[in-house]
Amino acid sequence: MAELALTELSLSQFRSHPRARLVLDARPVAIFGPNGAGKTNLLEAASLFSPGRGLRRAAADEMARAPGGLGWKVTGVLRSLHQVHEVETWAEPGGTRQVRIDGKPAAQVALGRIARVLWLVPAMDRLWIEGAEGRRRFLDRITLSFEPGHGDAVLAYDKAMRERNRLLKDQVRDVHWFAALEGQMAKAGAAIGANRRAALDRLAAAQAGAETAFPHAALTLSGPEGADPGGADDLAAAFAEGRGRDMAAGRTLAGPHRVDLEAEFAAKGVAARLCSTGEQKALLISLILANGRALAQDFGAPPLLLLDEVAAHLDAGRRAALYDEICALGAQAWMTGTGPELFADLGGRAQHVEVVEEAGGSALRPVAPIGP
Repeated sequence: MAELALTELSLSQFRSHPRARLVLDARPVAIFGPNGAGKTNLLEAASLFSPGRGLRRAAADEMARAPGGLGWKVTGVLRSLHQVHEVETWAEPGGTRQVRIDGKPAAQVALGRIARVLWLVPAMDRLWIEGAEGRRRFLDRITLSFEPGHGDAVLAYDKAMRERNRLLKDQVRDVHWFAALEGQMAKAGAAIGANRRAALDRLAAAQAGAETAFPHAALTLSGPEGADPGGADDLAAAFAEGRGRDMAAGRTLAGPHRVDLEAEFAAKGVAARLCSTGEQKALLISLILANGRALAQDFGAPPLLLLDEVAAHLDAGRRAALYDEICALGAQAWMTGTGPELFADLGGRAQHVEVVEEAGGSALRPVAPIGP
């Protein structure tokens, strides 16, 4: 199978790193150091090799090293499907994020065509018990990994919906204006729904019969009536029919922006929101691994995995099992933890990097592995 690996990563004025450079191979990357040293900042930089705002969902200015008011830049060499790409992404003060691939300006969506990047961060540990917005975002990241064009559909839908909501708040009653916007929303919304359902089907297939130490998570879509009515014609009809109700509310009450994602611990028949904290974490890890297995088949190479503090809440057995599954998948997984002992089971199967605080910033120290 082909590989997907970030073999060089350079940071300039990015978060806590004034300058940093890593030269790597395709093995997993174990990153350790004290809290606040700048470990997650490396994962955030790697997450920018995919479309969107990265694993922290930060604005471009928020990624700049402070103080200083300078712009930031992240560059990398990406080996993907037997090709090598040089990727640069940066932002000047007050500017938007820019991307260049192999020396040529590119839209962010182009990153999704040359790489697939998945992540799991501590903020997601409460995914199943907090609001639906976070679960929709999680669902759309999964969907985007299978269909890079999904991001364009989401942007088109959101833009048209904002315009429709403005009309609703202003009590505008121009039928033709509404119909035009609803037509755009219906076209994009139907694509969003189809992409999401296809992604869930791929995850279900990747979990079926998989040999894994992590529990099977059964996923379903839910939401209020009209959240996922199906095709474009059905959506357009739902929007038109709901204008009166929506005008009273001042916003659009039906459509794919109201969909929720539900998960069940399949072996127990228990909803994820009712599971223990450890079980909820195990379900998330299971989904990330299943997503990786499916992408290895569909994309032709396993994705980059960014797993922040993933080992912190796993017992020794589960931790070793996770490392074994990552290595069996062949993924370059970037993992962070507070100490090198958390990665002892990886031994020489991984590259080990220490992050330390130095002169008011972060510095990197490649180290020899401990363990087998």
